Amino acid sequence: MTIYKLKPAFQNLLRPLCRSLAAIGVTANQVTLAAMALSIAVGALVALYPDRPRLLLLVPLTLFLRMALNAIDGMLAREHGMESPLGAMLNELGDVISDAALYLPLALHPGVYGPLVILIVVGAGLTELAGVVATQIGAGRRYDGPMGKSDRAFVMGATALALGVGEPGGRWVTIWLGGILLLTALTVRNRVRAALAERAESS
Repeated sequence: MTIYKLKPAFQNLLRPLCRSLAAIGVTANQVTLAAMALSIAVGALVALYPDRPRLLLLVPLTLFLRMALNAIDGMLAREHGMESPLGAMLNELGDVISDAALYLPLALHPGVYGPLVILIVVGAGLTELAGVVATQIGAGRRYDGPMGKSDRAFVMGATALALGVGEPGGRWVTIWLGGILLLTALTVRNRVRAALAERAESS
């Protein structure tokens, strides 16, 4: 199970807004770049002021907005004839860059064991890489869980929310982040195995 399975319902809610954006000339690539720019700006702000934990409250809000923007850029591309090779590359690169920009500043929080956050960011990149590389062996783009992009946004956003409202860091954060890291590693494994199985079935 993964939150990604809720994507169709989320897209249906955003479809009227998507149509309006297309009508005024907004492109899928512009939305993709806006989501990445927003993530970088918020991440930089949180990193610059690690002694102001309330700024961490911007992280879950940004993650939600980014999720909406990612859904919109996909619909603009598929449903309004805006698909392009550049758009596909921006979409994949934007996810990895945005994740790094929003999650790495958590490593600077006094109650967080920084190396775990760094490993999660590396693992997030490997997760998306495993999903994309599947297409290179003749399988489809893999979105297997349990710690896909949407799931990762939920748990990391929850972490930032807890710390932002004043929950002291420490052991619970270390255990929580350790669990996220393990699920991330499992996700990489699942995507590799699923891609290989799919390729074998089509041979």
